[in-house]
Amino acid sequence: MQEGKKISGFSKLSKTDKIQWLAQNFLYSNPIEVVKDFASFWHDNVEDQKVFEGFSENTVSNFHMPFGIAPNFLINGKDYAVPMVTEESSVVAACANAAKYWYDKGGFKAEVLNSTKLGQVHFTFKGEAEKLRSFFPELKEAMITGVKHITKNMEQRGGGILNIELLDLIAKEANLFQLKCSFETVDSMGANFINSCLEAFAQILIDEIQLSPLFTIKEKDIKVIMSILSNFTPECVVRAEVSCKIEELGYFNNGAMKAEEFAEKFATAVRIAEIDPYRATTHNKGVMNGIDSVVIATGNDFRAVEACAHAYAAKDGQYKSLTHCSIKNDIFRFYIEVPLALGTVGGLTGLHPLAKKSMELMGEPKAHELMKIVACVGLAQNFAALKSLTTTGIQAGHMKMHLNNILSHFHATEEEIEEALVYFKDKVVSFSAVREYLHVLRTA
Repeated sequence: MQEGKKISGFSKLSKTDKIQWLAQNFLYSNPIEVVKDFASFWHDNVEDQKVFEGFSENTVSNFHMPFGIAPNFLINGKDYAVPMVTEESSVVAACANAAKYWYDKGGFKAEVLNSTKLGQVHFTFKGEAEKLRSFFPELKEAMITGVKHITKNMEQRGGGILNIELLDLIAKEANLFQLKCSFETVDSMGANFINSCLEAFAQILIDEIQLSPLFTIKEKDIKVIMSILSNFTPECVVRAEVSCKIEELGYFNNGAMKAEEFAEKFATAVRIAEIDPYRATTHNKGVMNGIDSVVIATGNDFRAVEACAHAYAAKDGQYKSLTHCSIKNDIFRFYIEVPLALGTVGGLTGLHPLAKKSMELMGEPKAHELMKIVACVGLAQNFAALKSLTTTGIQAGHMKMHLNNILSHFHATEEEIEEALVYFKDKVVSFSAVREYLHVLRTA
C-alpha cells in the first residue's frame, strides 16, 4: 500500500519547516530555493509579519494584492479618495472614471435605510406549539434580562437587542422552531456580540422551560440545534444614487450617440438585469467588484457581504439586479439598494496596518458612513460597466487595461512595453494580437 502524505503537528512547525515539508512532498523542488521564494514575500519588519500571521493559520507567506485609490468621489457633498483592494485594474479605473463623471453633476447621494442585524436560535420542541407561544413573553423577558452582562457595553454605545421573535417552522420540519433575534451593533460588525447573546439565549430557553410547571416532562426535552448569526441582513440596507437632467449626460461614441439614446439604452440594460437571471448574475458581479474591493481594504468580511447581497438579489423568488434605473420628467436616475453589514471597530479593521490607513484616508468614518461609501462605489462600478456595454462595448476598455498584464506574461522589456502601448492605442487588444506583435518586434 502506498504511503500517504498525512502529517501531524503541521501547525506547530516553523514557517521554514512548513515550506521545506511542502518542497519535499508537493513541490519537488530545491527546499532552499522554495524557502527563498516564499520568504521573498515576508514583511521586512518582523513584528508586522507576526501581525499578518496572526490573521490566519498555517501561514507560510503573504499573498500581496494591489492597494489602489479611486479619487473624485463626491458623496453627500463630501470628497473622498476611496481605497480599493483588487487584482483587476479595470475595476479601479472604472470606479474612478464614474466618480469623475458624476462629480460635476452633483455626485452621489446616499442614506442608510436601516442597520438591523440578525441571529437565530434553532431548536426542537415536541409539545403543543400554542403552549410555547403563550409562554414566550415570559421567556423573552428572561432572555433580555439574562444577557445584561453581555449587552451593557453595547447599550452604552447606542446598540443592543432590538427584538426576539418566536417562529413556528413545523410546517416545513417536524418540531422545529426558531428564535429570530434582531440587534443593533452600532460601529462594530457585531458577530461575536451577536453569537454570545444567542448562545446565552439558548441556555436560558432550556433552563426556563425545564423550570416552568406549564410544560410536561416530555415537553421539557427541548433540544437546541444551533445558535448563530445570519449573514442575510435584509434590514441592514443602504441606498445610493446619482441623477441629472438627461441633456447633462452628454454625448458618447465621439458624438455619435446623443444623451437621449444613451439614457434609453442604459435603462433598458438595467431592465434586462431585472428580468433575466443570467444577465443579473454578471451585472451584480460587477457591482460586487466595486463593493468587495473597499470591504477588503477596510478589513471587513467580503464573503459575508457577497453572500448577503446575492441572497438579497433573490429575495423576491428570482435573482435580480441590485441596481435600478428610471427616466421620468427628463431626469435620469440610477440607484442601488444593497444590504451591507459593516464595522469600523474591532476585527481586522483595527489590526491590519493598511486597513487602518484605509479608514484614515476616508476620514475615520463610522459604520453608517462606511456603508454609504461602499454602496456608492458599487453603484459607480456598475455605471461604468453599463456605460461601456451600451456605448463602445466592454472589450475596448477592458482589454486595454489588461494590456500590461499580457505584456508581463510575455516578459516584455520596458522598451517593448512603451512601443506596445503606442501601437495598441487604436487597435483591439487580445492575447494573440500582443503575442504576434511582440514576435514581429523581436524578430525584426
